[in-house]
Amino acid sequence: MILPSASPVSLVLGLAAAVAYALPALFSQGMRPSASRIALIAAWLLHAAVLTWTLLAEPPRFGFAPALSITAWLVLTVYAVESRLFPQMRARWALAGLAALAVLLALVFPGTPLHVQSSPWLPLHLALGIASYGLFAAALVHAWLMTRAQKRMRLAVDPQSGMPLLALERLTFRFVTAGFVLLTATLAAGLYFGETLYGRAWRWDHKAVFSVLSWLTFAVLLLGRARFGWRGRTALRWLYIGSALLLLAYVGSSFVLEVVLGRSV
Repeated sequence: MILPSASPVSLVLGLAAAVAYALPALFSQGMRPSASRIALIAAWLLHAAVLTWTLLAEPPRFGFAPALSITAWLVLTVYAVESRLFPQMRARWALAGLAALAVLLALVFPGTPLHVQSSPWLPLHLALGIASYGLFAAALVHAWLMTRAQKRMRLAVDPQSGMPLLALERLTFRFVTAGFVLLTATLAAGLYFGETLYGRAWRWDHKAVFSVLSWLTFAVLLLGRARFGWRGRTALRWLYIGSALLLLAYVGSSFVLEVVLGRSV
């Protein structure tokens, strides 16, 4: 099986973005905060450029790796805004490392061309789905920060070095709620407008099954929090399960189709 290769422009931009991300990820202790910030901004801009080039190319490509790359870029965008509002947030090195890996993965697996006969509304549908991915990924980042804060509190290690636990919890579930709304809209569009978007009606394939299971999991999580006040490990467990199911829905299914079976999505 011959895998599709990235275009020369995508390759140059992607490698430059990966290197810029790697600098604050690998040398976070030795770099000055200003230099680390400049490297991250440059990487973010280069990442945006390679995404734009890939999605606007002729023909535009999309797949599991570009979806992960866009998700990483969205999470970093959220982090950039939040770090201005909450300077205590300290996840720059981890997010930069994950973004570098996502960019490199998209260079190796640039996706398959979108069908020419696809509906002009298809990009909007894909954007809704990827936006929900980004919001749930942001929720996972905050959940990780919550877990780290709880461990630091138990060990009595510099409790003032990060965001307050309650603030992290509120932000986590705001992202979960927003992601759930977009996921609902994505599934509703696929269910009621499948023939318009994809030229076929809704069908219960692996992607649909995992998407609905993730939607049900997040619905139970939000209901449990509103009705029973779920917090801590119980809430995070449901968040992790729902996110894993959502990851399998598109990224997992597309990986099998593109890489294992060598077919277009």
